[in-house]
Amino acid sequence: MRLRRRNFLRLAAGAAALPVMPRLARAETYPSRPVHILCGFVPGGAADTVARLAAEWLSERLGQQFVVDNRPGAGTNIATEAVVQAAPDGYTLLLVTGANAINATLYQHLNFDFLRDMAPVAGIVRVPQVMIVNPQLPAKTVPEFIAYAKDNPGKINMGSGGVGSTLHVAGELFKMMAGVNLVHVPYRGDAPALVDLMGGQIQVMFDLTAAALPFIKAGKLRGVAVTSAARVPALPDLPTIGDFLPGYEATSFEGIAAPKGTPGDIVDKLNTALNAGFADARFKARLADLGGDGLPGTAADFRRLVADETAKWGKVVKFANLKAE
Repeated sequence: MRLRRRNFLRLAAGAAALPVMPRLARAETYPSRPVHILCGFVPGGAADTVARLAAEWLSERLGQQFVVDNRPGAGTNIATEAVVQAAPDGYTLLLVTGANAINATLYQHLNFDFLRDMAPVAGIVRVPQVMIVNPQLPAKTVPEFIAYAKDNPGKINMGSGGVGSTLHVAGELFKMMAGVNLVHVPYRGDAPALVDLMGGQIQVMFDLTAAALPFIKAGKLRGVAVTSAARVPALPDLPTIGDFLPGYEATSFEGIAAPKGTPGDIVDKLNTALNAGFADARFKARLADLGGDGLPGTAADFRRLVADETAKWGKVVKFANLKAE
């Protein structure tokens, strides 16, 4: 009787271990073929640069090629939907950006729900913006700008890289919190908006620090304040908007997500590999070149960030009554 019991226990222990073995084998062998990271923006921009940095790092770290596949269009929704519909095997990933959080409310009839249909993997970088004005504008500080805007309602043009872009909603959040009436002028990207800002056709804009920095240093534009919660090392003399409008914060972020149902061991492996980059001097330096800070953390941390940003920008989109073009 004792022998039978001992054999039974041995067999039970072996059976309990069986489900673990395929998971371990899968994690050890992944990736065994090239992995595609879909990016919803054209090559050459800030988001594409982050995608290629992540692809290069993961290729080196995991010993398999990670390839960036640009799928621009519909405010990143084309790329996102393609990943939602992809096999949940870790071989098709998405470069997640602030657009994914904004689009949840901006677009009325999406074929997916990002938080329901995607598995956030890891954050990569968070990039602050800077409030910039034409040097001819008399306002040099946030309080001066608010006072000037209230004295001139509907007479100040605010440029952006397009309706619903991260640059646009940063401005709309400012309008909402400051109670000012600025006229939104959308452009096809921030580059032409910067040209018109320097030319005086528009008077104010919110842009990524890396894009605006050369023009601020050259005296062609005036930096008023940064949009992050803390001051930015590249612009140490500029205060934060939150110093004058408590609670204001608007930053762009990038990270990686996979289709819902992607095995947890694969998500963990990708998360671990990306987090290792934040301890690498070269990787960190390249993030700093973008004007941003690394976003270390677990997959759950990144999911919370996306959820919080989705709720935050949803309120702004509704307040400003924004509609996708």
